[in-house]
Amino acid sequence: MEQDSLEDPRLEKLWHKAKTSGKFSRAELDKLWREFQHHREKVREYDAMLGTLSAAEDAQENAIGPVDGGGVREEVLRGRHAELKDRLRGLSQGFDRLRRVSHQGYGAGAEFEEPRVIDLWDLAQSANLTEEELASLREELKHFEVKIEKHNHYQKQLEISHQKLKHVERFGDHEHVSRNKERYAMLEEKTKELGYKVKKHLQDLSSRISRARHNEL
Repeated sequence: MEQDSLEDPRLEKLWHKAKTSGKFSRAELDKLWREFQHHREKVREYDAMLGTLSAAEDAQENAIGPVDGGGVREEVLRGRHAELKDRLRGLSQGFDRLRRVSHQGYGAGAEFEEPRVIDLWDLAQSANLTEEELASLREELKHFEVKIEKHNHYQKQLEISHQKLKHVERFGDHEHVSRNKERYAMLEEKTKELGYKVKKHLQDLSSRISRARHNEL
């Protein structure tokens, strides 16, 4: 924990408050730190998208004479502005949640633990979904969280296997090295496979929830 900077004084202040409050167990602090890191990554993505959009607008403004496909470009830029606005709203909601949890601690009835799933569930609850659709999505998110936990487990096992393989390559005999290489290759393949499934499922859930939110707007 805390190997990286959160890159935002407000986040650093919240994290320090949570860490010294005595309201969190070690496991809960680990979980909260993952939430802070997830929020930091979302801020980075937003900043990168904002920079790309600003550069594209500058290029369009500085173009001499009419630009081919200008109408299409305008439409694309409008779409990117809408996405930026949506992401900014998500960042605001995410920060509010971090502030609330940092001050109050985790409630006994917390719905989810994985930051990406918490994020999706928060967005879904403000989308134009019926009670039945929300209940169905809740179940799907629970299954998705299990999938993420499984992927996290394999990532940890892969790291352990990697460390063991380095040790065996230095001190073990040929048979030990061969056996550990096989195990490492198997874990690496399984981790990649699960990572791909998690990524695809996350993209699917995100786009569906985003569509529901835009339908409401």
